[in-house]
Amino acid sequence: MSKNKKIAIIGAGASGLFCAIECAKNRFQVDIYEQNSKCAKKILVSGNGRCNITNTTFTQDDYFTQNPSFVKYALDKLSFKEFEKFASSVGLLLDIKNDGKVYPLSNEAKSVTNLFISHAKNLGVNFFMDTKITDIKKLFKDYDGVVIATGSEAAPHLGGNADGQKFAKEFGHNIIPTYPSLVQLHLNSSLTTNMSGAKIDGEVTLFINNSKTLQTQGDILFTDYGVSGFAILDISQMASESLMNYQAVDIVINLLPSFTTQKLSSHIMKLSNINSNMTILNILHGLIPIKIAKVVLNLLELSHSMKAKELNTKDSKKLANKILNWKFEVNDTHGFRHAEVSGGGVDVDEINPHTMESLKQPNLYFCGEVLDVVGRRGGYNFAWAWASAFVVAKKLTNKHL
Repeated sequence: MSKNKKIAIIGAGASGLFCAIECAKNRFQVDIYEQNSKCAKKILVSGNGRCNITNTTFTQDDYFTQNPSFVKYALDKLSFKEFEKFASSVGLLLDIKNDGKVYPLSNEAKSVTNLFISHAKNLGVNFFMDTKITDIKKLFKDYDGVVIATGSEAAPHLGGNADGQKFAKEFGHNIIPTYPSLVQLHLNSSLTTNMSGAKIDGEVTLFINNSKTLQTQGDILFTDYGVSGFAILDISQMASESLMNYQAVDIVINLLPSFTTQKLSSHIMKLSNINSNMTILNILHGLIPIKIAKVVLNLLELSHSMKAKELNTKDSKKLANKILNWKFEVNDTHGFRHAEVSGGGVDVDEINPHTMESLKQPNLYFCGEVLDVVGRRGGYNFAWAWASAFVVAKKLTNKHL
């Protein structure tokens, strides 16, 4: 163990902070360079300010990358229990939910950033804020190891950019094309404008080139541009990557997944018979949000003021089919500005999975989102940030795993 070994970390986000702490524990000189005036801006806004800090169940199957086996070693080395032990050591207690999602017990993302930064400073980490590195090769003259923890292009208003990719290219690294992930989707339809703000717990099926690819369930929020909500974010990685590759992307929305078409049609007819003088719009409003009900009726050319007694079996089946099988073409995402994370990045085939060290440049390391690794929603991207930073630090401090 050397007191004089110097480590430079570019980026004071999740992976950069974690790596800095793990290196500084070994009394190394750690200098962290951050372009913003504040650290970890993405942590602060994650989970709507609550910070879904990790998940108890992560495996390599929760990640998307050109080389799926790449993530396994790091994830195995920093298990949830190991991370929980680390969090406890810095005073951060965790709230573990039944679905595996993990939050700080304080329910505030601020507690994560405050404790991590405070702990890093107590260990002697030097923070250089408002400092944007433009010449990475210069750092090798002053440091024994350089860590790129710059994140991705997602959320540019929080500092997201492609600097890490640019640095990697300087050393001859290949970059897998990037795309927004965990992002809202644009639909090729003017109907969503009239449904904007309507929200429902439903089911979404993703079709790529007319082939059923993925199905998720959760809240769906209609917007002026298309759709948002957890169910949409859960399919967005595959949708976004497919759009980038010029594939046909469609979604089928099921607004009432607990019904079959026959069951829903019979239910609508039953209600119509019982409440014969009620409008069909009011019948539907008992099932789905009013804005959506109006658009459905317009599509099927049924009057909002039509009495329930006028509804026939054929129309009830049409209503049921539209409500349960509503197809839309996806023509874009809501972009990096609104994405939580980014897919693509530095090609992991050129990175040592046991150390995160470049196979092209000795003493150059990558961790976190700058790599071509993106996780599912639910704390998985933070889990990767911690795990990849962990193996970098262990290599730098000669703590063989």
